[in-house]
Amino acid sequence: MDQSAEVTAAAENLESAAPTLQALTLDVRIGDFLPDFLQPAWSLFQQYPLVLGLLIIIFGYLLGKALQWLVSKSLQRITAKTATDFDDRLIDLLLAPILQTTVTLSLILVVLIPEAPSSFNQISIRVLVSLLLIFWARAWFKASHMLLELMGAHPDRFSAFQPRTVPLIEMGFKLFMLGVFAYLLMAIWGVDGTAWLASAGVIGIAVGFAAKDTLANLISGVSIVADAPYKIGDYIVLDTGERGIVTNLGIRSTRLLTRDDVEVSIPNAVIGNAKITNESGGPWIKHRIRVAVGVAYGSNTEEVVAILEQIALQCPGINNSPAPRVRMRAFGASSLDFELLGWINHPELRGRVKHDLLMEIDRRFREEGIVIPFPQRDVHIRSGNLDGDSGQL
Repeated sequence: MDQSAEVTAAAENLESAAPTLQALTLDVRIGDFLPDFLQPAWSLFQQYPLVLGLLIIIFGYLLGKALQWLVSKSLQRITAKTATDFDDRLIDLLLAPILQTTVTLSLILVVLIPEAPSSFNQISIRVLVSLLLIFWARAWFKASHMLLELMGAHPDRFSAFQPRTVPLIEMGFKLFMLGVFAYLLMAIWGVDGTAWLASAGVIGIAVGFAAKDTLANLISGVSIVADAPYKIGDYIVLDTGERGIVTNLGIRSTRLLTRDDVEVSIPNAVIGNAKITNESGGPWIKHRIRVAVGVAYGSNTEEVVAILEQIALQCPGINNSPAPRVRMRAFGASSLDFELLGWINHPELRGRVKHDLLMEIDRRFREEGIVIPFPQRDVHIRSGNLDGDSGQL
């Protein structure tokens, strides 16, 4: 009795799912849509379903290629008048889904051939429709990324799409569209999405415990974009030692390109709790470097200042505005301590410009006879008694 009840319940569930299955199997007679002069050929090919299916697939492929050519030629006449290549890239992105759509629809027609095996009917149509949805979802994600990238490049025309807000908008848009496509995919396979939404609270708690690090990175990524301690293109230094140019701000991590042309991926949860020095921040991107120089006591300090200023003005990496300057900092233990200060255009140029300055300072000081001292110590040895000891020191 228990087994009979289980069989009866399974049959009732199958009957309740029947409308969904019928909606996907689509009881369509292809021959009803063909003109009269093609009816004899259709009747003949129906006796050979494999040949008929192959012909339908070939026709779908050729139709897709024809539509690609037609769309490309039609849109290129319009885009030829524009100055950017955005529309050309968008056309290239659109061509692939067109061919994929025609081929997928031709496969669906093959499944609908009455003589085709029944095993291809229900599951095959679901699989093909799911693939068609994935093809267009991928194209839609790429197109939205290109559109947001274009808007972010023109903040004067699109005030809401600033370089620092584009990643946040893209994150939210991708999550929203991912939910929409997931719901459509469940609808294709006959899964009730309402039940999933009702249980989202319980699932969210379980996922929160299982993926707490991922959620921390996601929340930190949103905080970084909203607070904007840096943006793409800035040169930052972390208290953990990493430094480089921000190349990408993603949902999970931030990527830095170091001076060694090595890309470092740092989780947003780590970088969100770190002390960040943004060397590209402030009123401008220029960065000031400092070069410490020590000269021997007795040197002509005015001559030293004049030579250092002349070296800085002649260095191609140092800006003339603001003008470089030289300051005497201290009477050191072995030298008179000076400091040369100059502005460079980008923080990543600091190492090369400092190298050029040090090389030129050494050469000019040798020519002018200015001595750069090194630490020296005088040791005096004296003899005498220590605490009544007869020994000598």
